[in-house]
Parts: sequence; structure tokens; C-alpha cells
Amino acid sequence: MRFIYCLIVCLIVSAAAFAQTGALRGQALDQNGAVVPKAKVTLNGPSGLVKTTTTDERGGYAFTELPPGDYSVTATAPSLALLEPVTINLKSGSQTLNLQLSVVLAEQKVNVEEGATPTVSTESTNNASAVVLRGDDLKALGDNPEDLQADLQALAGPSAGPGGAAIFIDGFSGGQLPSKESIREIRINQNPFSPEYDRLGFGRIEVFTKPGTDKLRGSVFYNFAHHFWNSRNPYALKKAPFLLHEYGGNLSGPLSKRSSYFLDVRRDAVDNGSIVNAITLDPQTLSVINPFTDTPRSPQRRISVNPRLDFQLNDRNTLTLRYVFTHFDVREAGLGSFNLASRGFQVLGDNHTIQLTETAILSASVINETRFQFLRSDGETIANTLSPAIQVLGSFNGGGAQIGHAFNKQNGYEFQNYTSVARKQHYRKFGVRLRGETVDNISPQNFGGTFTFGGGSAPVLDANNQPVLDSAGKVVLAQITSIERYRRTLLFQRLSYTAARIRELGGGATQFSLNAGNPALSASQFDVGVFVGDDWRVRPNLTLSLGLRYETQTNLHDWRDVAPRIGLAWAPGGGGKNARPKTVVRVGFGTFYDRFALSNTLTALRYNGVVQQQYVVTNPDFFPTIPALSALAGLQPTQTIQQISATLRAPYIMQTAISVERQLPFNTTIAVTYANSHGLHLLRSQDLNAPLPGTYNPAVSGSGVFPLGKRGPVFQAESSGRYKQHQLITNVNARLNKNVSFTGSYVLNRALSDTDGVGTFPAKPYDFTGEYGPAATDVRQRFSLNGTFNLKWNVRLSPFLTLDAGPPFDITVGRDLYGTTLFNARPGIPIDPNKPGLIRTKYGLLDPNPTTDEKILPRNYGRGPGQVMVNLRVAKIIDFGGERAAGAAAPQRGPGGDGRPAPGVFNTGGGPQGGATSAQAGRRYSLNISMSVRNLLNHTNPGPIIGNITSPLFGQANQPAGSGGFIFSEAANNRRLELQMRLTF
Repeated sequence: MRFIYCLIVCLIVSAAAFAQTGALRGQALDQNGAVVPKAKVTLNGPSGLVKTTTTDERGGYAFTELPPGDYSVTATAPSLALLEPVTINLKSGSQTLNLQLSVVLAEQKVNVEEGATPTVSTESTNNASAVVLRGDDLKALGDNPEDLQADLQALAGPSAGPGGAAIFIDGFSGGQLPSKESIREIRINQNPFSPEYDRLGFGRIEVFTKPGTDKLRGSVFYNFAHHFWNSRNPYALKKAPFLLHEYGGNLSGPLSKRSSYFLDVRRDAVDNGSIVNAITLDPQTLSVINPFTDTPRSPQRRISVNPRLDFQLNDRNTLTLRYVFTHFDVREAGLGSFNLASRGFQVLGDNHTIQLTETAILSASVINETRFQFLRSDGETIANTLSPAIQVLGSFNGGGAQIGHAFNKQNGYEFQNYTSVARKQHYRKFGVRLRGETVDNISPQNFGGTFTFGGGSAPVLDANNQPVLDSAGKVVLAQITSIERYRRTLLFQRLSYTAARIRELGGGATQFSLNAGNPALSASQFDVGVFVGDDWRVRPNLTLSLGLRYETQTNLHDWRDVAPRIGLAWAPGGGGKNARPKTVVRVGFGTFYDRFALSNTLTALRYNGVVQQQYVVTNPDFFPTIPALSALAGLQPTQTIQQISATLRAPYIMQTAISVERQLPFNTTIAVTYANSHGLHLLRSQDLNAPLPGTYNPAVSGSGVFPLGKRGPVFQAESSGRYKQHQLITNVNARLNKNVSFTGSYVLNRALSDTDGVGTFPAKPYDFTGEYGPAATDVRQRFSLNGTFNLKWNVRLSPFLTLDAGPPFDITVGRDLYGTTLFNARPGIPIDPNKPGLIRTKYGLLDPNPTTDEKILPRNYGRGPGQVMVNLRVAKIIDFGGERAAGAAAPQRGPGGDGRPAPGVFNTGGGPQGGATSAQAGRRYSLNISMSVRNLLNHTNPGPIIGNITSPLFGQANQPAGSGGFIFSEAANNRRLELQMRLTF
């Protein structure tokens, strides 16, 4: 009994003593609110008690089992420290103290790593499937904004869903991608289920720009490329002209003791050869159909100026101002592929972006950030010729570009206010985003008219161009291509045949369209999104993330856009106070909405039959004459109306993911993720007034019974589409040592849908059979690898490799079979293999004139070839001049004039995974001479596959991948080499 009594007394005393102990937790943050990982935190307490710990990847620290009393806290990190020790009176229980570190200048030389060692962690912002690019890793990517964006989208992969990757610049949406010289860091797929963002986390690209530095720093660069060292484009008979001059530089430094600046200026002058690859006629004889290639030169000029200012207003408030101005002038735009030289036009424009960010430290545990962005875009397009357009489907596009003289003025603004609160085991963030957009647009699109020629059934002609008769005296029919129909039209017109006779012999235009009315239109849109999120560290090895987001917008009668988010990260066996986990299991779910774009509203307002009229004449017999508007009424044209469904709602994706992350030897992490995306209410369109089945005859103008009582399509945008995607994603991130680092990913993907966007119409009205099939994002496999290898003699290799399986494409007959004025009808799968007019393809026999009892070929049934892209940058770095100080900011006087350094005006803010300082110690000058090679293997990567079975190029591509841009492009040649010189001081 005595033993039991003593044991009880001891337990009571111990419990009482334990109840009197306290705990201190918090985060180490810089002046921008970015967390500081691996900071050393020292605690000095009563009776000489001293404890030390290191912050984790989230910047968090914790001390437990502390006796009550007065404590002093200090914290340091490379180039960072507290202004002075913080004192706190600790009582029993748990208290929170966040530490704001400021930039200081160490007396000794400091070498700062450009990237943190990859680790696994249960922090929501440290998922191992993310890709973080900074410093040398950025150098492997393209230099101009177009190549850089293509590389980033390749790294994001097909995980972004049907909407594609979303790019945010310094937290803002909709901005233009800055010059690579002004980018500090890029993060891809980080914290995919954060409620802060509206778009899918897998596929989110976040770009952060550089702030100023403590001392004068800068660089100048010059890039040069010429077609003489490039390889010929495989889709042209001769090498396309190409000449590139890119030059500019940046300058940064202090404006005062409490402010800094960064200025980036860039000038691009590119003469790019457009690749025209078409099928045309001999203009003299009209009897020979020849492949035609051309390489017209397109002069492209652009200048961009990007200043940024950082101000330390006081000890608790910082202000960042960034402005971007871009002016561009592109001549002979719009050429290439099927577009002949007559289709060219000029594009002029100015883009302005103003960004303001104010960060306020409200208390030791509360930070508020207010952001504002204003965008203005002024664009102008001028067609080279106003002549009517001629589209011979799958063969060539001639005539004028049919854009007239168009103007577009667009203003956009975005306001954000986010608050972060760190309390005990919780890190909460909540805020609101407001966005608005206005457009003033003048668009005389197709005011000159367009003649379209398609393939189809026609008489077989003999050597004298007369119909061939069979033994029964009937005309023998066969399928002809679009270019053959065009050839017969011109030939028989030259022979002065009547329009009726030309059509009997298989000639005549298939369709004529013309727009008329008021080209000027204005529209606006506003949307709001609010969110709240909580990262709760339930245990040292268990983090639960909960979030909720709500969105709504004008131009859409939908108030149901509630988006829950949840994430769970667990480290098995990692429950110790100082234990670093080796394995982390993550589970997440989130709902993500897509906003209904203002451009869709603008289209419906313009083509409502009042502002503008869209006239369509089937089988017109007046080619090439353009009838007056008053004469069109006598031709009984079809007028097309476009509208938005009254029940349309915002599309959304419900995404679920589970991943296993593992810390491997040699500073390497691997993450294997299974992601499932299920999309509902996706946008697509249909013709509400399509002729009833069986009532329309393509050979008879005006035929068909229309459900709305009058002729003419009524195209309605609806939110009735579906999307389903399964992905298995493997990510490897390795920093083996200071000389070798790389990031790789492999994605096994399967995506199905019944729409690829608002422009997707069912191939057969009133019948959605076969519409659900491979989505445009159904790229079955994708592999990417990029890295940096520092060799001897300051030679650096930066490879970037992407391997993609072939994407799907739709197969069509190139004719309007159902009276919708659309050319998206798909062929049938014939029941009788001996039926006349069948076309033999690699996909089997296809019927361009499907009967009602035939099954229609499913959507996106075709599959294109895979793609291989190997890019490499080889650089030689020459350092010279005297030693310079490390790039931390010099001590600055605080607001009280007491000589203490102000919070880090010049700190770059490394974020969850750390970051480089603005300039490292080393030689005063550094000359970087490099050769950038895109498509090192000179591999032919086909562009979009032609799916029109009546095209002479069916199943082939007529341009390389990535060359379809109408504005800035550098894709004239297949393998491109670019000499780059950069002097840094």
C-alpha cells in the first residue's frame, strides 16, 4: 500500500508540474510575408535555460515543456536576422510568436545556394510533385516569351485539364509573361488544392519577378540567330528565311536607404519565315493539281520595358510597384499552313500592366497583403487586301484575310486582399479577389465575303471533261476532293458553261458566307471570388488542410459556384519532435470552376441578328461575284444567330489525388500521384434550328423542315459537356550536388469528353452518339526532363527533353451534311463494303455519305504521331575583375533613425523552399557565352493532323508543331541555333 500511495503522489506531482509548463510555436517570416526555412531560432529563459531549434520547410518552429517565465528569442538565417531579440512572458499552455527577419550584411563572404535541397514534408506548400525553377534551372528554358511559355506548358503537362495551364504573374491572373531576365522563380503544380486559386492546381504556373538589390547590379545581353546555321523546315522545299536580333538588359540597385529598383528592357527584332504548305492549281492550264510551298518573310518587332520599385514604408509595411509596357508591330501575320501570301495582315498593339502590392504586418501572427492590377491592351489589325476570301478545304486559303481594319481596346482590373494568421498549430488564410473587364471592339469580320469549296460526290469525267456513263446509261459518280471541285469550277467558267451546267459536272462553290451590320460593340464583365483556408498541424507528422471558395460573375445567371477543398498529409513514423520524415502520403480533393469568358458574351451580342447579320448561301452559283446586300434577299440566304443558353452555368472540375512521396539518397525526392478529374457542365454548342432528321438534302438549296419555323441556324452555347481524366504522375527532383541537378516527370494519361470547348458542335444534330470519346488532352504518355550540369572550366550544360505520345484528332467529311452550315460532319462506318464512293483509309473504309442506318465514326477517332523535342544550352562562363560583396542588402537605418537595419527591402523572398539572394559573392564581372539549340536531334514533329477525308492531305500535317502562332513566332526552321552573350556586373 505504501508503494501505491507513493506512486499516486508522484503522479499527482508530475501532472501538476506538467500542467505548469508551456510551449512556444510560430513561424519565421521575411518582410514580404514569405516563410524562412532552416532559420536558427534560439530561446534564452530563466535560470540560464537555452534551447535552439531550426525552422522546418514551412518556416515553423516549436519549443515545448518550458517553465513559465520571461524569455528572449533570437533568430538568424543566411543574410537574415531579427532586428533585436524579442522578449515574451511565457505562461502555462501554448503561445504563438511569429518572427519577422530582416536582411543584414555579413562581413564575410557568403555563398548562397540557388535552390534548397529537395525534402519531403507534410506542409501543404511543400508537395514533392511540384517543380520549382530558379537560377541555373531557368536557363534551360526558352529565352523569348513564346518559347518560354511553350516550355512551361510542357512541364505542366496534361494535368491542367481541358482548360489548359493557368499562368499567374506575382499572384495576378491574365498578365503577360515577362522577360526571363526579370524572373526570379517559377513554381509549377505547388499546393494543388489551395482554396486561394480558382484554377486546377495541377497545371498552375506561378511566376515571381525580381526585386531590386542593395548595390548597383545589372546585365546586358545580345542574342543572334540566322537561317544559315539552322536546318530546313521539312514542310518547305527551300530553307525559310530567319534572322534574329534580341538585345537588352537590366539594372537594379538602391533608390534610397529604404527603397530599391529593378529595370528590365528588351528589344526583339525577328524576321521569321512563314511556312505555306498547300495544294494549288496550275493557273495556266487548270489541269494540274500541284503541291505548293512558300516561305514568305514576316518582320516582327517588339519592345518591352519592365520597371519595379520596392519601398519599405516602415517597420511593418512594404510596397511594391511594377509596370510593364510592350509595343509590337508584326507584318505579314496570318501566313503559313494553308494560308497563301494574299491572306497576310499587319498587327499593331500596345499592352500596359500596372501592379501594386502592399504587405502589412498587423501583429506577430497576422500579415495582410493587398494587391491591385490594371491591364490595358490597344490592338489594331489591318488586312493586306479587302478582296473576298476563298477557302478550298484542306487544300489552300486564298483571297483576303477578311478581318478588314479592326480595333480592340480592352481594360482589365484585379483587386486582391489576403490575410494570413498563424495561431498555435493553425495557419489560416482568407481573402477576396475582384476582377473586372471591359472591351470596345470594332470587328468587320467577313464583311467582304467568303467562298468555300468542299469535296463530295460528283460525276467521273472523261478526257473531254464529259460525264462517264455506265452500261445502263447512268452517270458514274465518285468522291472528289475540294481542290478538284475548285478546278472544275474555274475550268468550266473559262469555257463559258452556265452555272447550272458547272454544278452538274461537279463544280461550283459549296457555300458563301458574308457578315453585315454594325462592326462596333462594347461589353463588360465582373467576377468575385472569396476563400478561407486552414492548414492545421494536428500532430508533428499529420497536417490537415481545409478550405472553401465561392465564385460568381456577371453575364451568367449562376449562384451555385461553391468550391470545397481538402488535403491531408501524413508522415508514417515521423511523429518525433526533430524527426525528418522519409515518406509522406497525401490525399486531396477540390472543386474548381471555370469562368465564362467575356469573348463568348461578345460573340453572342454581336451575332444576335440585330447588331450584325451572318448570311450563308448554300451551293451559290455567283462565284466569284459578290452580290449586293439587297440582292441577297432574293437568294433566300440562311441567317445565323448565336446565343447563350438561359440555363448555362459555370463549368467545373472535381479533382481527387493521392500521392506517395519518398526521400531518397543523394538529395533526391520522388512522388507518385494518381489524379482523377471529373468535369461537369463543360461548354459546348448545338444548332437549335437544325433541319429535322431526313428532311435536308445537301444538293437542294432551301430544303429541310426547321423546328423553329424559319430557316437558319441558331447556335446556342450550353453547359452540358462531360470530362473524365485518369492520370498516374511520377515526379523526380534531384540536387545531387552543387554541379548536378535535374527534374523529371512521367505521366500516364487517359482523358475522355464529349466537348473540347464552346466551339464543339455535335457532328449529327439530335444525335449525340459517338460524341463521348478521347478529349483533346488525351495524350496517353508524356515524359519531361530538365536540369543543369556544371562541368570543368566553367562550362554548363542545360538540357530540356520532352517526349509526347500522339494527340487525337477528329475525322470529318468536309461537307455540310445536315443543313447546319457547319463542316464538322463525320463519315459513317459502312455496312456494305461494296457501296460506291467509300474511301479507304488507315482507319478502314469510311462512307462520306452516311445513311441513317450506319454508325457514325466517333469523335476524335484519329491519332497523330508522337513528338520528340530535345533542347540544349551550352554555356561558357568567364568571371573576371575584383571580388564583389555578397548580394545581401547593406544595413539600412530604421524609421527611428537609431541605426538599426530596416526590414529587408532588398530580400528576394525565397518562399517555402528558400531562394537565392539578389546577387552572389564572386568576381565583379561575369561573361556568359552560350549556344541555345532547340530541337537538337532535328526531329520532325508534325503539327495538327488534317482530318478532312476529302482533302488531298488527309491524315497528314502541313506544318511543324508549334508554328501555328499568328503573332510572334520563331519557328521558321526545324532545328534552331541561337548565339547568346550576356555580361553581368
